[in-house]
Amino acid sequence: MSRINRSIDFMAKRKIAGMLSIILVTLSLVSLAVNQLKLGLDFTGGTLVEVAFEKAPELNLLRNQLESAGFSDVTVQSFGTDRDVLVRLGQGFSPTVGDDVLQAIRQNTESGVELKRAEFVGAQVGEELRDQGGIGMLLALALVMLYVAFRFQFKFSVASVVALAHDVIIMLGMFSIFQLDFDLTVLAAVLAVIGYSLNDTIVVFDRVRENFRRLRTGDAIEIVNVSLNQTLGRTLITSLTTILVLLALFFFGGELIHNFAVALLVGVIVGTYSSIYVAANILLLMKIDREDLMLPEKEGEVMDDRP
Repeated sequence: MSRINRSIDFMAKRKIAGMLSIILVTLSLVSLAVNQLKLGLDFTGGTLVEVAFEKAPELNLLRNQLESAGFSDVTVQSFGTDRDVLVRLGQGFSPTVGDDVLQAIRQNTESGVELKRAEFVGAQVGEELRDQGGIGMLLALALVMLYVAFRFQFKFSVASVVALAHDVIIMLGMFSIFQLDFDLTVLAAVLAVIGYSLNDTIVVFDRVRENFRRLRTGDAIEIVNVSLNQTLGRTLITSLTTILVLLALFFFGGELIHNFAVALLVGVIVGTYSSIYVAANILLLMKIDREDLMLPEKEGEVMDDRP
């Protein structure tokens, strides 16, 4: 008979992990209901002004100058190079807004400044982007459920979708709690995390299915523990290498993709956690067993019951 070896008893802490997940999801949902998301210009509408400097400006100083000049909801960030600056204004568009911004900058800047473009993002367009993004996330979760149900079994599809919903809710909750700008780059990060977390979960599920069919001893908890230990090295290496890249983007990528990097960092960490605890926990709560994963017996086939 096959012998089950465990190095880390992950499932011994499954109740604590479950309580932690419930607390984090509850806090996120409460914050989303009360504070909501701080939607960026992509969703709320506003004005974009791009200017080019002869010398790289100090962004914080530039932001204070524009706010002192009477501009509202000002966001200033490097765009392409450290001498190209994108100014986002949460206000309506006027034909002279570009010249007004340029004049306010020139009053306190000795180096040359050139206006490159000024354009308006309508609130209606932003609302359409928000709705389409939400539909995209729901559609992604539905397709994931169908795919996992087809490849594995219905209980696996429910566990994977619950884990993905857990990741998305906590990511959105973090942006709501800390009132970080939620724009199209963050939405792209959320969709990317769905794919990343799903891939991690599928690797674990594949090993769980294999071990349920291969091992002749041990209950569901022991088999899930074996599977998690067997995939732990791959999970850690993938997560750590991804986090190293995201840390580089977070510290050196500039303000334009800062929130994108934050969202991915949180998503990768939460997604790795959910692959180990949330998805596996749901499988155990749904009473996964060998009968759910037995291969269909072909007519006339003699089953080999050797270990």
